[in-house]
Amino acid sequence: MLKRRYSSTGSGGRASRRKNIFAGFDEFGFAIFKTKSREGTVQHRCHEYSYPKADDGKVKGLCELLSSWDDADDTCIVKVACFVRTGIPPELRGRVWKCLLGIHTLQESSPFIYQECLKGIRRQLVDLGVSEFGIGSAIATLSEAENEMESKKNTSQSAASSSEFSDVVLFRQIALDLQRSFPTHRSLMGDAPEAIEGQAKLFRVLIAYAIYNPWIGYSQGMSYIAAMLLMNLSEEEAFWALVALLEGPNYLAGLFDHSLDKIQHNAKVFQQLLKHRMPRLCQHIEDLGVTTLHFVTPWFLTLFTSLPCWDTVLAVWDHIILNGIVVVFTTGLCILQQLESRLLEMSDVSLLLPTLLRVPVDVSRHSVLVPALWRSEVHKWEIDCMQSLVLEEEGEEPVPGKGGKQGFLKRKKSKKEKRNLAGANGLDAKKPAQFTNRENAISRSATC
Repeated sequence: MLKRRYSSTGSGGRASRRKNIFAGFDEFGFAIFKTKSREGTVQHRCHEYSYPKADDGKVKGLCELLSSWDDADDTCIVKVACFVRTGIPPELRGRVWKCLLGIHTLQESSPFIYQECLKGIRRQLVDLGVSEFGIGSAIATLSEAENEMESKKNTSQSAASSSEFSDVVLFRQIALDLQRSFPTHRSLMGDAPEAIEGQAKLFRVLIAYAIYNPWIGYSQGMSYIAAMLLMNLSEEEAFWALVALLEGPNYLAGLFDHSLDKIQHNAKVFQQLLKHRMPRLCQHIEDLGVTTLHFVTPWFLTLFTSLPCWDTVLAVWDHIILNGIVVVFTTGLCILQQLESRLLEMSDVSLLLPTLLRVPVDVSRHSVLVPALWRSEVHKWEIDCMQSLVLEEEGEEPVPGKGGKQGFLKRKKSKKEKRNLAGANGLDAKKPAQFTNRENAISRSATC
C-alpha cells in the first residue's frame, strides 16, 4: 500500500491530507488504489485496459491448435503467430507460452526433478527455523543466521559450513526481493492466504533455479520474470518456463551472468540501432549525459514489466516468447519513437531519465503501443549489422595497412567469446530448429 503523503497549502499553511483507499482488484489481479485529496481522486496505476476481446470462434480455434501442437510443425508456428498478432485470449495465454517455450520437452529431457529439489530446500529451511509460508518473518531469522555465520568467518570452518553460509545469503536476498516484486498484485500482496501461497511459490521457484544452475544462481530482475510466469502457469511449469527464458539462445541466455558483459553489449547494440534509426534523439540523449545502459538494462532484465498498462505488458511478452529477444530491441525502439517529440523538448536529465524508466500511461496503452510495435519491426539483419559495429569498436585496433594505407587489425576473439556475445542477441548460429522455424514463420504471419 502507498504511504500517506502530507503537503502544505500555499496560503493557509494547513496540511492537505491524502489518504490511500483500496478499491478492489482489477481483472489482472492488481490492486486499485485511489488517493483522496482536494484535487479529487487519483489513480496510481492504469486499470483501464484496451486489449481486443476474443470471440468464441477465436478461442475455439486456438484451443484446437494447442491441443494438436507439434514443435516440429512449421504450420503451428505460423498459426499461433497470427493469434499473437491479433491478441491471445487471457485464459489461453499460459497454454500458448507452454507450447512456444517447449516446457514439456525441456522437462522430459532433463535429469533435474523439481519436486525432489523442493524436498531438499524444505529440509534446509527447517534447519534454519524458517518457513516458506512466512517470508516477512523469515528475513529477520535469515539475517540473524547470516550475521552469526559472518562472525565466525575468520575461524576455521569446513567447506560444508561455507556452503551453508552461501545458501543463507541466497535465501535472504530472494526473500528481500520478493517484497519488491509486484507488491500490489493479489498473489503477492499482504498476508491473505492467496498471497502467502504466492510468495512461497515465488520463493521456491527462484531458489530451485539457483540450485538448477549454480553458475548463474540468482540475480535481481529474475523475481519479476518468475512472478509473471507464476501469474500464468502452475508452479512447476513456471520453473521450467524460467529455465527456457533464462537459458534459451533465442531469449535471455547470458544476460544474468554476474559479469554483466552481455547486458552491456546489448546496450551498445541498442545504442547503435538508435543512432541508425533516430540519430537526432540519440544525440540529444547523449548530450544530456544519459547512456542507453541507464534505461535499457531494466527493459532487458525485467522484460518491460514496469509498464503501467498490464494488457500491454502481456502482449509484449507474447511477442517476446514467440520471436525472442529481438522484440526487446523492437519494443524499446518503439517506445522511444512514441516519446521522441517530448524527449527532444527536455533539456534536463532529471526529466528525461524518469520518463524513460517510467513510461507514461498514454504511451503504454495497448491501443497505442501494441499496434505501433507491430508496425516498428526491427529486422534480424539490422541487429546483425549493429552487433558487427559494436564488435569492431570493441575488438579492432588501427595498424599500418598494406600499400602504406592506414588499416585495421582485429583483436582476435575466441570462438567462445563471439558465440557468447552473439547469444546475447539470440544470434547464435547453433539455434535449435524450433527457433529457425519461428524466424521463417514470422514473415508469413504478417498477412493475418
